[in-house]
Amino acid sequence: MFELLIPKLRVNTVFDINLEKLYAQGYRGIITDLDNTLVGAKSPAATPELIEWFAKVKKYGFELIIVSNNKMDRVSLFATPLDIKFVHAARKPSNAPFRKAMKLMNCRDDQTIVVGDQLLTDVYGGNRLGLFTVLVLPIALNEEGWRTRFNRQVERLARTRLRKKGLWSEEERNK
Repeated sequence: MFELLIPKLRVNTVFDINLEKLYAQGYRGIITDLDNTLVGAKSPAATPELIEWFAKVKKYGFELIIVSNNKMDRVSLFATPLDIKFVHAARKPSNAPFRKAMKLMNCRDDQTIVVGDQLLTDVYGGNRLGLFTVLVLPIALNEEGWRTRFNRQVERLARTRLRKKGLWSEEERNK
């Protein structure tokens, strides 16, 4: 089970993802988390830098969808002005929201990337379906709710276990 918590790629932010390389490898769809992946958990709108990144994603030919465990109001407030599709109240790591997102993007599992800041929801959920998972550092830890803070404690324990097994190295980031 611990192996399902290991992302295929670890980067600092979404801006560090090599879109050109992933597109060349056959990936066509990006499922991304919202809170603490794209913006802080309490940030209502995209930054100018993030809006540029969305344009770059589109320029390379990717489909993009936000899959969030957050409520409709929160996700819609962010995604609708940007004309980005979304799945709210997703209940990640359940398979259903990932499958729904792939269907909306018209992408197969071998064409889909999952980007998120949590091992227990984004990475575990994506890995269970064989998707290419990317872990980013959380943007604003101080804005997280109690469930996410609890998940972070469990993630710390899991990373410690993975390090002891030789499966997690802090030096691997950005590779």
